[in-house]
Amino acid sequence: MIVRIITESTADLPKEMIEQYGIDVIPLQVSDGTNEYLDGVTLEPPVLFENMRNGVAYKTSLPAMEQLEKTFLFYAQNNIPAVYVSFSSQLSGTYQAATIVKEQVKEDYPDLLLEIIDSKCASLGQGLVALKAAQMAQEGKSAAEITSEVLFLAKHMEHIFTVDDLQYLVRGGRVSKAAGFVGGLLNIKPLLHVEEGKLVPIEKIRGRKKVFRHMIEMMEERGVNLSQQTIGISHGDDLESALKLKEMIEEKFKCKEFIISSIGAAVGSHAGPGTLALFFLNKEH
Repeated sequence: MIVRIITESTADLPKEMIEQYGIDVIPLQVSDGTNEYLDGVTLEPPVLFENMRNGVAYKTSLPAMEQLEKTFLFYAQNNIPAVYVSFSSQLSGTYQAATIVKEQVKEDYPDLLLEIIDSKCASLGQGLVALKAAQMAQEGKSAAEITSEVLFLAKHMEHIFTVDDLQYLVRGGRVSKAAGFVGGLLNIKPLLHVEEGKLVPIEKIRGRKKVFRHMIEMMEERGVNLSQQTIGISHGDDLESALKLKEMIEEKFKCKEFIISSIGAAVGSHAGPGTLALFFLNKEH
């Protein structure tokens, strides 16, 4: 039986890819203080970013436990094996929540074939891992083979990104207040990456063009066989910058395969409009 792949809306994969590979997406909850929304279902990124520009503050919460239970029960009752590629446990409690629900479901369905993996990735970094898992599933690979590949990819997925205003991440608790020293008054942009599942500032750079150059330099330092990789670029309502970065990467590394997508409402509520993120592997088998 074909293995199914589950991930959360934080994977920020384009909807056509989710449909093409039959990926089961669990939406996180997003609130503006008055209304509750489901990421990618009842709240889309353009609306979120426009409202954030107008001063609306959003908060996120875990997927509904009922949604996780319903999903896991479906696989248990139909004896379908599944691999769940979860958002970094250092940034959210989704992995822990999914693990708890899995154990509850196993009390009634002890033969549940579900592997839950803490990817320690975010946004399209998580998405690229989940996508590869789904491609392997369509090829008929076993859950064990998929799990092994997911663990390898997750460990070696680079996340290099910049935000227009670091205070969104500080306010949401995703980076420390000590790291929130960067302001927009002098056109200073922070460059960050993900280290052991956590968001870590690297340096502050003056000017968007210099940020692009630094991202390319880091890609050259850390990446391997880049021309043969699928490169991920996600953005916070800034497709123009995403396409510019893609053009620079094509010119420098001759890459041919790209996935460009908008950051979703859950990740976007913390990163803010103007975010630009780059994803690639630093090691291959």
